[in-house]
Amino acid sequence: MAKIAAKETKRQNNEFQILAAAEEIFAQHGYNGTTLDLIAERAGLSKQNLLYYFPSKKLLYQSVLESVLDNWLEFMALLDQPGKDPATKLEHYIRGKIEFSRTRPNGSKVYANEIISGAPHLSAIMKERLLHHLDADLKLVNRWIDEGKMDAIDPVHLFFMIWAATQTYADFSAQIEIALGKKKLSTTDFEDASKFVTHVILKGIGINNPDKPAD
Repeated sequence: MAKIAAKETKRQNNEFQILAAAEEIFAQHGYNGTTLDLIAERAGLSKQNLLYYFPSKKLLYQSVLESVLDNWLEFMALLDQPGKDPATKLEHYIRGKIEFSRTRPNGSKVYANEIISGAPHLSAIMKERLLHHLDADLKLVNRWIDEGKMDAIDPVHLFFMIWAATQTYADFSAQIEIALGKKKLSTTDFEDASKFVTHVILKGIGINNPDKPAD
């Protein structure tokens, strides 16, 4: 049993190592510019060893995309966010998306490049896994509107704006770093971004900041 457990642990570690390396290389070079040789070198494994776990570049790319999407969806369950009021839930949602950009920037870039290319490898999975999450969040926001807790805005475009505003800190990090005169965005930069995006979104949809009493 100990040998089986050790073998399984080694397999899982190697798969994780390969996926992490692939995510970085796909983010840097795109799908067409990436080779298995580059990924194997980055992972510190032989190409033959890599192929044992992932027999093709397409399968490896698909695995990276699914991992990123699953992680992204973890931050998307607005109904599961702490608190009951719209301001608290939306703030946690925005902070979660910013945190995803901070902790998994390469994954965000791979995902963005796939979407920009028309989502040829991801569209079917997105329809299967994304839409029911979004539908639940839209129903919740519509309920808040009906209850007079926020302005009567279009919920779909609210989420489009949140996604764009939060993901830009990963997908266009180089542009932001140049604008700020920094080599790399700091934890403080991401905290400032969270506060700013939250402030703008809540004000824009007619919700008072929970940290400030209503006039």
